[in-house]
Amino acid sequence: KLQSAGADVSAVKEAIKLQSALKFNGGGHINHSLFWKNLAPASKEGGKLEAGPLKDTIERDFGSLENLKKELNAKTAAVQGSGWGWLGWNQATKKLEVVTTANQDPL
Repeated sequence: KLQSAGADVSAVKEAIKLQSALKFNGGGHINHSLFWKNLAPASKEGGKLEAGPLKDTIERDFGSLENLKKELNAKTAAVQGSGWGWLGWNQATKKLEVVTTANQDPL
């Protein structure tokens, strides 16, 4: 069908072959960019959780920032090889969750 539609089948096959590399390298770029942009030294109040909706939601879903840190550390320490730990919003449960992804896979 691709040939009858005028598509270059070899170009499509090449694009499919590149998907894994694009996902890995593109994901690595995005993940590392998020990581570095969100770091701040303690001298510039890095790691300080300001009052507001994020703090309220962390305390509701984890009990405290310390509990969130413990869960994040435990789950990410269990990742064998390359991977990431994330704090994400679960749209279905309307709660924050700590999850891990392998390699450079997105959340």
